[in-house]
Amino acid sequence: MTDNKRTIAEKWLTQANVLSEALPYMRRYSGQTVVIKYGGHAMGDEEMANVFARDVVLLRQCGSNPVVVHGGGPQIGAMLERLAIESKFVDGLRVTDEDTVKVVEMVLAGSINKEIVTRINAAGGMAVGLCGKDGNLIKADKLRRTKKDPESNIERILDLGLVGEPREINPHVLEAFEESDITPVIAPIGMGPKGETLNINADTAAGAIAGATHAKRLIMLTDVSGVLDGGGNLIPELKVSAARKAIADGTISGGMIPKVETCIDAVESGVGGAVISDGRVPHAVLVELFTEHGAGTIILPD
Repeated sequence: MTDNKRTIAEKWLTQANVLSEALPYMRRYSGQTVVIKYGGHAMGDEEMANVFARDVVLLRQCGSNPVVVHGGGPQIGAMLERLAIESKFVDGLRVTDEDTVKVVEMVLAGSINKEIVTRINAAGGMAVGLCGKDGNLIKADKLRRTKKDPESNIERILDLGLVGEPREINPHVLEAFEESDITPVIAPIGMGPKGETLNINADTAAGAIAGATHAKRLIMLTDVSGVLDGGGNLIPELKVSAARKAIADGTISGGMIPKVETCIDAVESGVGGAVISDGRVPHAVLVELFTEHGAGTIILPD
C-alpha cells in the first residue's frame, strides 16, 4: 500500500471511529427535542452558517427534533440605519416604537428567518420558518424594567415600548413537527394582549420554548466559550444552586447574568440541561450532544 493510500485509509478509519463513538449519544437524543438559540458570530459568517445548517440536518437524520430560535440584533441595527430610523435608548436599552418594530419584524421574520430556512433546505433538510405570532406560538406581555434612584431610593418604570417577554407558549404548534421531517425555525416575535407585535429577546424566547416543550437540551450559541470562573477558566458544569451563588458573588456578571438566568428558568421548567456554548466553534452543537466532554457550560438541576 502506498503512503497516499495509507493516509486515505487512516482518514476513513478515523471517521468510522468517530461515528462509532458518537452512536450511544445519538441514541440518547433520538426522539428528544433540542432547542438551539442561534445567533452571534456564527450567524454572520457564511461558512459557519452552512456548517450550522448541516449540523441541524444531521440532528434530524439521527432522530432528534431540533427547534431553532434565532436572533438578529446587528442586522436590525443595520436596517434601521439604512432606513434612517433613529433608535432611542433608555439607560442603554433600545426603545422599540411602532416604526422600529415594523423593521424588527421585517428583518427577523423575513430576511434572516428565510435565509436560515434556505440554508437548512440546501443542506438536505426540510425547514419551515415561523414567528411567535404564527399559530399563537408565543403570547407575550410588554416588558417593563425598573430603575432605583440612588438618592431617593424610589424605583421608576422604564417603558421600552414594544418589547415583550413570553407569557404563554403554545407547544401544540411545535408538536405537529415532532413526527415529521420538518425543522421549525422561529423568529422571536410575539403577540401582545391586544394583538400588538412585540419584539422578544432571542435567548428568552428560546428558554421559554424549551421549557414548554420539556426539551432534553437547550443550547444557547454565543460569542463566548461559556461561563468562566474568577481566573478566566471555563466552568464545564453548574448545578442551578451553584449558578445562583455564582451570580450572587459576582463570578457571573454583566451580559452573562441574563443568559444564565434564562438557563436556570428553563431547567426549572423541566428542561434536562441548558448549555451556553461558543457558536464560533465549528460543529459546537454536535460536540455538545455527541461527545463525552461536551462544549461550553451546562447548567443542570440540583
